[in-house]
Amino acid sequence: MLNLIPANTYDYDQLWKLIRKRNDWFINLRYIAFFALLAFLLSAQFVLNLKLQSAQFILLLSVSLFILVYNLILFAVTKSSKLKNDVNGFNPLLLSLIQIQLDILALFLLTYYTGGIESPLYIFFIFHMIIGSMILPGYVIYTISGVIVFCFYGLSFLEFFSIIPHYAIEGLTKIGYYNDLNYLLIFATAFGIMIFVSVFLANTIASALYTSEQELKITLDKLNEAEKVKMKYTMGVVHEIKSPIVAVQSFLDLILGNYVGPISAQVEDKVKRARNRTEESINIINDVLNISKIKLIEKFTKDEIDLDELINSNILKRQAQAESKNIEISFHDSRPVKEKFNGDKDFMDLAFSNLIGNALKYTNNGGKVEILMTYEDGKINIEFCDNGVGIPENDKSKIFNDFYRASNVKDKVQDGTGLGLSVVKQIIEQHGGTISFVSPSRLADKHGPGTSFLIQL
Repeated sequence: MLNLIPANTYDYDQLWKLIRKRNDWFINLRYIAFFALLAFLLSAQFVLNLKLQSAQFILLLSVSLFILVYNLILFAVTKSSKLKNDVNGFNPLLLSLIQIQLDILALFLLTYYTGGIESPLYIFFIFHMIIGSMILPGYVIYTISGVIVFCFYGLSFLEFFSIIPHYAIEGLTKIGYYNDLNYLLIFATAFGIMIFVSVFLANTIASALYTSEQELKITLDKLNEAEKVKMKYTMGVVHEIKSPIVAVQSFLDLILGNYVGPISAQVEDKVKRARNRTEESINIINDVLNISKIKLIEKFTKDEIDLDELINSNILKRQAQAESKNIEISFHDSRPVKEKFNGDKDFMDLAFSNLIGNALKYTNNGGKVEILMTYEDGKINIEFCDNGVGIPENDKSKIFNDFYRASNVKDKVQDGTGLGLSVVKQIIEQHGGTISFVSPSRLADKHGPGTSFLIQL
C-alpha cells in the first residue's frame, strides 16, 4: 500500500489527529460546495441572465449530485472502523488522497460543462493544490499538479480542434476565448505556472512547519524524560533525608516516654516542640514524595473502591484530631445505590485524607465539618464542607498551585507545604473528575466563613 507518511514523522498520534481533522474540514466544505452549485444552477436558470442548454443543466446537476453522494460515502468511511491509524493499512492520509482525486475529477467535469478555458471555476484547482500541499507529501502533490496541468491543456486543445463539444454559458463571456489559440496557450501556460508556484510555496511552508513541530515534540519528550529522571533523583534524596528524621523522632519518643529516665517539665516542653517539628518535616517530605509520584505515574491503576469505606476510614484516623479541637465531623451518603468506583485506591485515599485533614486543621475549636455524597446526572458528588477560616478572595485563583498557601493561614498555622490541594487536584483529574470550591460555605457562622470543596467523579 502507498506510504504517504512524511519521513521525519515522530509523533504519529498527532499526525493522525491532524489529518482526521482536515478530512472532516474537507467534508464540511464539500457540503457547502454542493449547495453553492445548486444555488448557482437555479439562479442561472431562473434569476440571472445566463442561458444554459438543457443537457448542460442536467449534466451540471448530475455532477453536483455526484459530489453529494461521494461526500456522504466519505463521511461514512471517516466514522467506520475500516479507517485506522495504521501506517500499513487504510489510514486517514490515504483517505485524503482519495478525496482530492475525487474532487479533481468533479472539478474537471464542472470546468468543462461551464466553458472549459472560459470557466471561472479553474481557480479552484489552485485552491485544492494549496490544501493538498498541507496534507500530502511533495512528490504526490507535484504528480497530481502535473496531471492537472496536462489534462487542462488536453481539454483546451480538444475543444479548440472541435474533437469534443464546447459548453459555453451564454451571457458569461462575450467572445469564444476557447477558439483563440494565442489566448489558449497563454492562459493554459499561466495556469500551469500558477499551479506549480502555489504548490511549491505551500508545500515548502507546510514541510518546514511540520518538521519544526516534530522537532519540538522530540525536544518536549526529552525534557519530560529529563524531568522524570530529576523527579526520581529528588524522590531518592528526599527519602534518604526522611530516614534520619524518623530516627530522631523515635529517640524523642523514647525520651517523652521516660524510657531513658525522668526529665524536667522544661526539658519535656522543649522535646515536645522538637517532636512536633520532626512531625512537620515528615509531613513535608511525604507531600514532596506524593507530588513526585503523581507526576511520574502515567496511568493510575483501576480497582473497585468502596468510597463509603474509604471516607469512613479517613474520618476514623482523624477522630483524635477532631476531638482535640472539639470539632463535630459527620459523613452522610445519600446515593440511592452504593455503587463502587473504579480508581486507584491509594491515591484516592490520599486525596480524601488531605481534604479532611485540611478541614480539621483550618477549622477553629468547636467548629463543624460535614462530608456529603450524592449521585446526580451520572456523577458522584462528594462535598467536604467546614466553617473554618475560609479562603480570601485574592487567594482563590491560586489555591491549587504548587507550594501556595492562603494568606490567612500561613502565619497562623506553621505546618504545611502548600502541596496538599495540588496533590488532590491532580489525583481527581487523573481519574477523569473535577474539583471546585466555594468560600464562604453553607456552614458559615460565628466560627468562620468556611470552605466547601466539591469533587465530581
